[in-house]
Amino acid sequence: MVPSPRGRSHLHSKIVSNIQEVRARGARTIVIAEEGDTVVEPYAEHLIRVPATPTLFAPLVTTLPLQVFACELALARGLDVDQPRNLAKSVTVE
Repeated sequence: MVPSPRGRSHLHSKIVSNIQEVRARGARTIVIAEEGDTVVEPYAEHLIRVPATPTLFAPLVTTLPLQVFACELALARGLDVDQPRNLAKSVTVE
């Protein structure tokens, strides 16, 4: 799963190149792209569109689909999303 910042980022072409390389190795790709970003379409097996936003807010907009995906994947695998394994080892209560 790859968030793909559109043309305003100098990293966009590098991310597209990384997506191409991952596909060439046989992996399935899920790309989160802004509306209007047509460059990633040929390389994305699944495409999640998010609204175009100012650069400052882009991480917030792209994080939401990642969280929903992680939750749905955990539920599909039968994992308890409210009581993750090893939670007590990483969270301490004072």
